[in-house]
Amino acid sequence: MRAELPSQPADAGIDTAFDPEGAPDLPATTLAAGAAPASSHAPTSLDSLHELWALSWPVMLSQTLLNAVGLLDIAMVGRIGSDAVAAAGYATQFFHLSQSVLFAVGSACVALMAHAIGAGDVPRARRALSASLWVSVGSASALSALMLATPGALLRLLGAEPAVVDLCIPYLALVVGSTPLLAISMTLEFALRADRNARTPMAIAAVVTVAKIGLNFLWIFGFAGFPRLGLTGAGLATLASQLLGLALFLAVVWRAKSGSALALRAPDLRAPGDLVRQVVRLSLPGVGERFANNLALLAYFRVLSGYGSLAIAAYTVGVRLLAFTWIPGTGFGTAASTLVGQALGANDPRAAARAGWRATGLSLGVAAVLGAVCLIAPARIAGVFTADPALIAELAPFLVALALSQPALQTHFALGGALRGAGDTWTPFVAAAVGNWVIRVPLAFGFAYALRAPVVWIWGVIVADHLARAVWLAASFRRGDWANRRFAQ
Repeated sequence: MRAELPSQPADAGIDTAFDPEGAPDLPATTLAAGAAPASSHAPTSLDSLHELWALSWPVMLSQTLLNAVGLLDIAMVGRIGSDAVAAAGYATQFFHLSQSVLFAVGSACVALMAHAIGAGDVPRARRALSASLWVSVGSASALSALMLATPGALLRLLGAEPAVVDLCIPYLALVVGSTPLLAISMTLEFALRADRNARTPMAIAAVVTVAKIGLNFLWIFGFAGFPRLGLTGAGLATLASQLLGLALFLAVVWRAKSGSALALRAPDLRAPGDLVRQVVRLSLPGVGERFANNLALLAYFRVLSGYGSLAIAAYTVGVRLLAFTWIPGTGFGTAASTLVGQALGANDPRAAARAGWRATGLSLGVAAVLGAVCLIAPARIAGVFTADPALIAELAPFLVALALSQPALQTHFALGGALRGAGDTWTPFVAAAVGNWVIRVPLAFGFAYALRAPVVWIWGVIVADHLARAVWLAASFRRGDWANRRFAQ
């Protein structure tokens, strides 16, 4: 589970992490349309380091593109004015709500499809994909309708000023209203990864990233004779790039070979009720995990506000750095999810366990490097993001806390992915609840209000939070109960 929230929405079927504390040189459309996901990998490769890396690096590159486009997006909106930035920030909070559900459904899709693919039951994998699509699109549509029924009232409830509300409503309608399109793209992306095809989503992410940035220039600022639409133009760019991403994912489905788990056809869309119920059952803990996390982040942010604007500014800059450090853990966790699911489907729990632990080992190797960089030169890294000496002095201790948290953070990303691939979405939820509500929030309030401790102690609770999650997940994975899970045939 990620621990902090990004400041902008994702723009296509890219697996975002939702929280900020998350190929051949061919035209991307040709690559995507010509891709034919298959399930022909040898079972002996399910726990190999080579296979883990092959599935991880495209996810890492996709996440890097997502973070980069997010930074560029907010930079472009920032040129319109502070009200536009605030409006985009409010809209993003609503977008995150829908996205949390989509990510949870995607994790359920990976577990069900990977088990079926590992067992050699491609028709059941397609039925699991169909069930996941019904749940994701239905959930996204319902949430979008609720949020768009009275957007002005919801924005005022969050304290938005009238000028910000007026700017936000058209942008909110475009971004949140396009969520059902994103639901299809994200579900198909998770399905591709369940079938051990991580390169096609990466290629589509690259195309969508370029489209989003280019359309921002055209519609926000009115380049090349296009009308200058400001923040509404940013919303239209999001909608158009999501449509492009959806078209590319659908092209993959249409061109998939008949023996592929992605070869959905009309009869496959009549998903059996038992699989729909399984998707819902596996998704609910994931939704709960994200809600528990986000509520805790609001409480943590409230504590930081008592230390003044400098602490808030340090946190705002710091979480952008933190978002980049999640990328390796996200990649290895995604790979572990696929390989653990397929190994269990093939009735090989030992290979599943080895895949999970090897993903964790790779994550720890990356953690050592990232942690060392942050520890050696925290002030220099902070100086890249600000020239304010006071902010650099405040940000440097945050970077030390970030360095110390790396081993635990990377571990719980990798093991959380492995457990979700086994169909155990409950344990990551409990780990997030323990880390946030037993460790982070109580300690932050205690240090701030009972002990009147300096803000460095508030940064330190981040380390304790991630350590608690890592210990919980490692103990759970070592116990091995996850290996006994079975899905209906």
